Amino acid sequence: MGAVVSCIQSIFRTIGSVLMAIVNGVGSILQAIISGIVSFLDILISFFTCGYCGGRRRRMGGTSRGRRHHTTTTSRI
Repeated sequence: MGAVVSCIQSIFRTIGSVLMAIVNGVGSILQAIISGIVSFLDILISFFTCGYCGGRRRRMGGTSRGRRHHTTTTSRI
């Protein structure tokens, strides 16, 4: 009789694990979709407020060339 109860407990535990995996998967998918929407809206807002279309950076500098820092690496051969 104890083996039957153990088997039933194992079945319910497995069903619970499967349901939690499904819920976690749906949650991850929704989080990715919402994150994509937020990023897209951020790009649109930045574009309409001249964040990408030539705001303060282009008017002051002319070109987008900035200072580049070159580093050298040495090998230990």
